[in-house]
Order: sequence, then C-alpha cells, then structure tokens
Amino acid sequence: MAKIIMVTGGARSGKSTFAQKIAKKFGNNILYIATAIPFDDGMRDRIKKHKNARPKDWKTLEQFKNFDNLLNNEEFLISDTIIFECMTLMVSNLLLKHNVDFDKIDYNKIDEIEKEIFVEVEKLIKIIKIKEKNMIIVTNEVGMGIVPSYKLGNIFRDIAGRINQYLAKNSDEVYITISGIPLKLK
Repeated sequence: MAKIIMVTGGARSGKSTFAQKIAKKFGNNILYIATAIPFDDGMRDRIKKHKNARPKDWKTLEQFKNFDNLLNNEEFLISDTIIFECMTLMVSNLLLKHNVDFDKIDYNKIDEIEKEIFVEVEKLIKIIKIKEKNMIIVTNEVGMGIVPSYKLGNIFRDIAGRINQYLAKNSDEVYITISGIPLKLK
C-alpha cells in the first residue's frame, strides 16, 4: 500500500538526506519533483548540490504548480516513489508569482492567494493517492523561529504553517529532523 511521508525540520537539519534514505527503501524507480527556481547564484549552487547528492538514476521533474499534468507525464506514471522537495519553496513560489505590494496587501487578497496555494497542494495529494504512489514530502518547519519583522515574512510563515498542518494530517508518517537526527512524530 502506498504511503505519504512528510519530513520537516529547520534549514540544514538533514531533511533531504533522510527523505532520500526513506525513498531508497521503497525501490529504485524514483522521481524527484524539484520546486526550486534558480533565481540567483546562491539558489543555483544549492540546486547543483542537491542534484549531486541524488543517485544518478533518479529522474528529476522541475515543477511547483499545475500538478494535473502529472497524469500525462510518463516519468511520473512509471515511478513507484516520488520525493517532493520542497513544499515551502513551492509556497514561496506561488506566493511571489502574485505581483502585489505585500506591505499594503488587503487581508482578503491574502486569503485568496492562500486558497490558490491550497488548491495546488490538494491536487498533488489527490493525484498521489489516486495513482497509489509512495511520496516523501520535504518541507521546512517555519514556526519555531523569531516572528518576521516584515509583513511578507509573516504571510509566508502563516500560510506555510497551515500547509504543513494539512500535510501532516494527510500523511501516513511524519518525521522531524534535528541536527541530522530524525524523530518520528506520527
């Protein structure tokens, strides 16, 4: 039976390494869905390091929205296991695609944006369940640090936190990684 597994934790806590370890237990036919956008040198370097850390035979799909098209993607259809990394980058990408002034944004508009983000997440989970794929979702725990001093940071933290709650509820297993050590929460 297929499983959805959520791996959360802080930055550089060992989430990716642990997610890859889990994926290898499910088999060799693994698809890595990468949500990062290489918008600067730092992100390009991070993407390169993540690619180098993965086994060469894993397929990679770069995508952070429009998950309906997975139903027509051959690599997705033949894969047994999906690593989805990272949900918080997906949230950030979907949030920032709106060309708005986040310092002056109306809270009704924030609610609309959050609903759009939830639709994408719900589509992804639904497709994974319909196609009975194992999926390991990597996401950052963003609620344990300081409260951001700017409005966009607060909006992001709040939406990401609610998305993580939704994912945890809909996952078969949930882990948090701290200093490279995974702890099973569910």
